[in-house]
Amino acid sequence: MRLPETVTAHPGLQQVLAALAPHPALIVGGAVRNALLGEPVEDVDIATALRPQRVMELAAAAGLKVVPTGIEHGTVTVVAEGEGFEVTTFRRDVETDGRRAVVEFSDRLEEDAARRDFTINALYAGADGAVIDPVGGLDDLAARLLRFVGDPDQRIAEDYLRILRFFRFHARFGRGAPDDAALAACAAGAEGLARISRERIGAEMRKLLSAPDPVEAVRLMQRSGVLAQVLPGADADRLARVVAAEPGLCPPRALPLAHCKRSTGPFAGRSPAQDTCAEKKWSVRLAALAAPDAAERLRLSRDEARVQDELRFAGSLSEAAYRLGAERAGQIALLRAAGGEALRADWREQIDVAAGQKLPVSAADLSDRLSGPALGRGLRAAEAAWIESGFVMPAPALIDVALLAGED
Repeated sequence: MRLPETVTAHPGLQQVLAALAPHPALIVGGAVRNALLGEPVEDVDIATALRPQRVMELAAAAGLKVVPTGIEHGTVTVVAEGEGFEVTTFRRDVETDGRRAVVEFSDRLEEDAARRDFTINALYAGADGAVIDPVGGLDDLAARLLRFVGDPDQRIAEDYLRILRFFRFHARFGRGAPDDAALAACAAGAEGLARISRERIGAEMRKLLSAPDPVEAVRLMQRSGVLAQVLPGADADRLARVVAAEPGLCPPRALPLAHCKRSTGPFAGRSPAQDTCAEKKWSVRLAALAAPDAAERLRLSRDEARVQDELRFAGSLSEAAYRLGAERAGQIALLRAAGGEALRADWREQIDVAAGQKLPVSAADLSDRLSGPALGRGLRAAEAAWIESGFVMPAPALIDVALLAGED
């Protein structure tokens, strides 16, 4: 089996492989997996028996830029034709603690493959595209079956984050029932996730919830006890209702999940629009899980936590659209419908109207009668009355409301 020429013929990749020749240098991991599945190849990693210093010497001699991005772990980045290629020396683990590994360099591909997480990620290919499969990854890829390399319990004990990676990769690449041994190992090792930083857990959950359909993977997490470890109280059934409602309930402007475009060429990167689309998927889906303290448990950024707060907005959809915009209000509508709330038939129009409104009175209209806290109190009362009226109460009436509230 060979990789498509659209990948192997990339001029930057060929320059890097030529610079390292005749020493073994192989495309490895996700690039091989995605190319064989016909999915976009976003970047290409290279594995080699060469030591990092020798990689740097050979690349520099070929006129290529070299950056020692992780030289202590055997990785350098070689830049060719504007693309960065991570080149990592074959390694074997000599010590692990459930979070990180102490490695030694190796001359053997088999040792490098044996330390990888899943068989479908332990596929290699030469410059000619010929695939090398040391651990049975091709059959698993054809079956869309996610299996750990070697003993699942051992792989997990080496790095407990592999539990979440199992569910994330199952959501993205798996089909049908999961591997029984892998799922049992994830369940048995779930408590080990307490040893993993919340930032790393949060990063994995973002990726999982950005999958086209994460529902089955999240349900597997729930049944195995893993979900309770990372997000106690999460509701996988509510997530399922949100994902099912996404295509038909929200207009493209509100939640453009079906309108996310991406390049299909080799080494295709993500555009800013694609990143925005991914954010909308995972953040709304996280809110759908309704897990208490999700922002803290996943160490969300301040902006990400603010989005979660906005998605829990308690007022009407009109008020949500007025205060937060049409897009956020559409997402709130999706979550409410999935939670069983009956929306108005014209809810989209309701949101559109509300999002374009501007309060027809200002502080200048009240400053001759109100000031300080009284002015703020009056403006808030006028705004509340205006929203309650469906944005039709005229300015004179709103001024009366404001004065009454301010003078109390």
